[in-house]
Amino acid sequence: MRSLRLIIALLLLSFALGSNAQVTKRTDSDARKKDKKDGAPTITTRQQSFYEVKEPSDADLQWMKVIYRELPFAKGKNAALFYPELPNEDGESLYFIIMRLLAKNQISAYDQEAEIFNDAHKVNVGEMLYNHGIDYVEAKGSTEKNPIYDIEDADFRSNMVKSYYVIEKWEFDTRSNQMKPRVEAICPVMHREDDWSGETQRYPMFWVKLNDIRPYMAQQYVFTDDDNNLPRFSLDDFFKLNMYTGDIIKTKNLRNLSLRQMFPDTTAYKHAQDSIEARLRSFNQDLWVPPLEVLQARAEAEEKARAEAEGELEEGEEGTEVEEGEATEAEAEEKTVTRTTKRGSKASAKDSKKSAKSKAKAKEKEKKTKIKERKPKTSTQSVNAGVRSVRNRKK
Repeated sequence: MRSLRLIIALLLLSFALGSNAQVTKRTDSDARKKDKKDGAPTITTRQQSFYEVKEPSDADLQWMKVIYRELPFAKGKNAALFYPELPNEDGESLYFIIMRLLAKNQISAYDQEAEIFNDAHKVNVGEMLYNHGIDYVEAKGSTEKNPIYDIEDADFRSNMVKSYYVIEKWEFDTRSNQMKPRVEAICPVMHREDDWSGETQRYPMFWVKLNDIRPYMAQQYVFTDDDNNLPRFSLDDFFKLNMYTGDIIKTKNLRNLSLRQMFPDTTAYKHAQDSIEARLRSFNQDLWVPPLEVLQARAEAEEKARAEAEGELEEGEEGTEVEEGEATEAEAEEKTVTRTTKRGSKASAKDSKKSAKSKAKAKEKEKKTKIKERKPKTSTQSVNAGVRSVRNRKK
């Protein structure tokens, strides 16, 4: 009797579970049909958890740096985030994905100034749309707790969104002993020209957590190369692989100041950006002690640079010990130069001596020719006779 009751209970339980499964299947299929009709992809809780990038625990983190970047439209491969301007057969841009999810109340937006992602700092989507001049109407089934809006493609004003702000977290994880960047949030930025000055003003709209939109970005593929128009990467890959290009505009600091506020001078501002970027990129390399050969090469290079700066190249500058009786290439070159100069000086001295001798010989020849040109005396006998006659007379 007891066994019969147990069998009946099991049959009733299996029947109840089967009916519940059919109900869930019907609801899932109905939701998919509705999403297909609306043109939005269906994301289940399992997919959401699959694409979510989990933050490392505080116990595994030893160092972290929060960086704010601006991703402009016309820099690097960032154009993949803004194409197409309006939805077409290639899909839709990142801005359209974000705005459609916000209009259907599937994700939350957060205050751009607060930069705190909790319920207290959520943005009222209707007010946000009104403040940025985006026309909308309340959709069918919209309630106060679950507001839903219908927006035409031309009313999104996607042509005014020319850049994005992203929050990067550079974290050193002790489990992998590496520091990797992770994008936490993204903010669309509208660009408008001032009517009076003509300068372009930036108007950040709101922050969206990247984990909330990752499953939807993973379904939108983009091409990142002008030569190859085959879309090979998804928007999720674009951020995971750090394929974007952007300048650092702020680092998290105690005074909550941007780099432009901290460094008003343009040269100092650019130097600060480059120094922060270089420190972040070289962080992993500075963690490990290089081999002895690398250290010796660095020391030799520094010594050589110092010697060249001082103008004194020492012997054995490349790290080779010079034995006695052996000369370096520089010394050999110097010796050959001195030898050639000595030989040249001797040759010049010989040439000068030869020229002096030739001049002396020429002078002697001139003297001899002059002596020969003198008139000869008439006769030696007449002279002697005259002299004798004079002397005889004196006697």
